[in-house]
Amino acid sequence: MISWAVTFLIIAIIAGVLGLSGIAGTATHIAWILFVVGLVLALVFMVTGRKPPI
Repeated sequence: MISWAVTFLIIAIIAGVLGLSGIAGTATHIAWILFVVGLVLALVFMVTGRKPPI
């Protein structure tokens, strides 16, 4: 999940440099949502003692 967030963040940075503000904004929002979801899942797995599947 975090790797997808980093991927969308890189896409947002490249789109921002190229002047595509709409795509950059959308990619930034997707990256933020994926990061939060990944962080919440990591915390849930840590609290419950489960390990995520590889």
